[in-house]
Amino acid sequence: MVPPFYSRRCDLLSAWILSYTLFQIFKSLKMKVNEDQYAVAKQRPSCSWRSLCSASQSSPVVTYEELKKLLVAKSGVVVDVREPWELREYGNIPGSINVPLGQVNGALQLKPEEFKEKYGGSMPSTTENVVFTCLAGARSIKALEAAVSLGYSNAQHYPGGWQDWAKHEILQTKD
Repeated sequence: MVPPFYSRRCDLLSAWILSYTLFQIFKSLKMKVNEDQYAVAKQRPSCSWRSLCSASQSSPVVTYEELKKLLVAKSGVVVDVREPWELREYGNIPGSINVPLGQVNGALQLKPEEFKEKYGGSMPSTTENVVFTCLAGARSIKALEAAVSLGYSNAQHYPGGWQDWAKHEILQTKD
């Protein structure tokens, strides 16, 4: 039997976690809570999650095969949002540009020549295909959210990340 105080602590902890998670979601959507405790948008985003999911736009998710085609055709920019030490330690997707997640928002607002100087690759335009990748997809979705909030209409992410890429590449070399 679970003591009653333990159950109350778990309920309080769950409530706190839920509250904190909702706060982070509102914060990421550039929301604030006014005096009446209603969520009010500071500004309208130029692109919403609804439009990301609409049939008229491409999917925000890219598969290994689609990413490979994009790289071969050079029809977009692949941005790896891992830290530089991770690329040195594990490897990187050939042709990708490294912009650590903490710098994505600022990097996408730089002038193209500043971006090229700092990150060593061409800065994507807001209408160009941009695919964000990381180790396993958690950080790339955050980068995607940042890009969409800045008006990038063709931003996508590769949820498999480096782990999926490496798995496919190793399997191809064994064949």
